[in-house]
This record gives sequence, C-alpha cells and structure tokens, in this order.
Amino acid sequence: MTGATGFLGGALVESLAGPGRSVRALVRSDTAAARMVALGVEPVFGDLLDRSALEAGLAGCDVAYHVAGVNAFCLPDPRPLFQVNVAGSRSLALAAAAAGVERLVYTSSAATMDVQSAATGRPGVEPRFLSRYAQSKTEAERAVLEVADQTGLAVVCVNPASVQGPGRTSGTARLLIGYLNGTLRVAVDGPLNVIDIADCTRGHILAAERGVPGERYLLCGASTTLRAGLQLLGRLTGIEDAPRFLPPGVAFAAAAGVEVVARARRRRSSFCREMVRTLIEGHAYDGSRAARDLGLVYTPVETTMRRTIAWYIARGLLTRPLPGFTGGPAEDPELPRPAG
Repeated sequence: MTGATGFLGGALVESLAGPGRSVRALVRSDTAAARMVALGVEPVFGDLLDRSALEAGLAGCDVAYHVAGVNAFCLPDPRPLFQVNVAGSRSLALAAAAAGVERLVYTSSAATMDVQSAATGRPGVEPRFLSRYAQSKTEAERAVLEVADQTGLAVVCVNPASVQGPGRTSGTARLLIGYLNGTLRVAVDGPLNVIDIADCTRGHILAAERGVPGERYLLCGASTTLRAGLQLLGRLTGIEDAPRFLPPGVAFAAAAGVEVVARARRRRSSFCREMVRTLIEGHAYDGSRAARDLGLVYTPVETTMRRTIAWYIARGLLTRPLPGFTGGPAEDPELPRPAG
C-alpha cells in the first residue's frame, strides 16, 4: 500500500497488518520504514514516480491500496497536487498492472462527485471544480480508470467524505479544535460530510473484498452543516459560545484580501477563495450505496465526536475545560498518534 504514514493510511495499514497476511508499504524515509517494521509490515523504499521500485514492491501482491495523495488548499504553486495525485496515481496503476496485481483499491475523494454521481456511483456531468484539489483528484481518478480500461487491471474506487476521528489534527479538525478552545471567532457555514476513520478503513477493506471493478463507492456516514456540527460539539461539551458566521460575499472578499497579503509576503495563504468556495458550495452526500452494496455499517456521528474529543483531551490539544463532557467510547487504552 501507499500512504501508510498518513492519517487514513496509518489506520488502514494497522488494520491490514496481522497474522495470516503479508503487507508491504511504500516509504521514503528510515523513520517511516522503522514504523512499518514495528507493525510487522515490510517497507519498500521509493516514490510514486519510480515505476521500477513500484513494480518490485508490488510483485507477488494480490491487492494494492493506493492511499497516498496531497490534500491541500491555498497552494501558491498547485503543481505538486497534480504531480502526486495525477501522475503518481497513473504510475502506481501502471505498475500494479505490470506486476500482475489482482485488484487495486484506489482512494479517490467525495470531491470528485457531483450530486448525480454521488447517488449512482457513476460519473456525472462535467464538474465545476471548487478547488485545485478537487480537480487533481478528478483527473487522478480518470487516469486510474483509463489504465484499468487499457490493461484489464481490476480497480475499485472509494470516495471518502471528510475523514474524522482520533488521530486527525489537520483540515476540518482544526476548526473543531479551534471551536473547543474558544479561538474560532469567525466561520463559514456550508455542508459538512463526515466519515469516521474506523468506518473509512473498513470501507477500503470491504471494497477489496466485495467491490465491483470499475465502480465508485462514496463513504459518508453523516451529512450535516458546519454550524450543526459545532452545535453538536457544544451539546457534548457544555460549551455555549459560537463563532460568527460570515455571509458568503463577506467571506469571499475577506479571503481575497488574505490572498493578496500572502502573495505580497511571498507566503502561503491560510485562507483563500477556493477554501471558501468548497465550504459554501460543497454538496451534501449520501453514503448509503456503500452500506447497501459493501455491507459497511456507519458509526453515529455523535460517537465519532465523543471519541475525537477524548483523543484531543488525551493528547493535550485542548486548552480550556469542557464543563459538560462526560467522556465516551473514545477512551481506548491505545490511542493513535497524530498523522505526519
């Protein structure tokens, strides 16, 4: 598998590693290799554009999981998104086909799906990309499926919504942590689609076992809004304050201003228009097809949030008390470390 040192990949490789199964993971550093060895996983040094290393690592493998990718907004130079997500995915798929891999499970994204394709699992009309990330993942998915058509490689795509749970501190998780710490002063409301990290991991394994080649399975356990998600956190923790939600026009204007300042300082912007566009114009997704066709059982979003809050507390990420939080099933003896 690729991406084994990331948030999702780390959870997946831990689930795959165990008696009766031999697992290899692509790594780029000695530190990552040591982590894999500690799990009983064989490290394979290389990168996604090194076809010879990929083919050697994939030789003899029945299933390949391609989880690696770049997920970022506001990049001054978007070329790494396309180099890793598109060129890297095509390279991995070609290597898998050349190595005789029986099945490739490709981690795509819910961002590649419009309303029509989310319901059917089939590509819909030509999308209007909300971000360069969404564009790169759409082009990557197409590239992998084209390799499948050309080579006969059996490819199953999984398209996760926002993956949340113990172990995540980036992306949307920063909003949750900011809210719990009282530092989230303003926000932009819009659709919030969530998949629990444990469910996302199971979804990948079920896709390898039961997925139909050529199909796309959207993994989404809850579809709500950011405002409602923060209200849920408030009910679970007893926090009563809330951020000020900016109107769309104000949010876009503010993001444009932040971008100008960042460019003048030759820095990456922390807030940008593609981020606002994604927050405001994103779709509400329905993950019932994966439940129906793969047998995936989704964790209730409240359980996910309880587990996540308990992990934040255990890792010292929260700076103020939570008067109403009573803990929950999150308090596992072995809590995952932050990804990265």
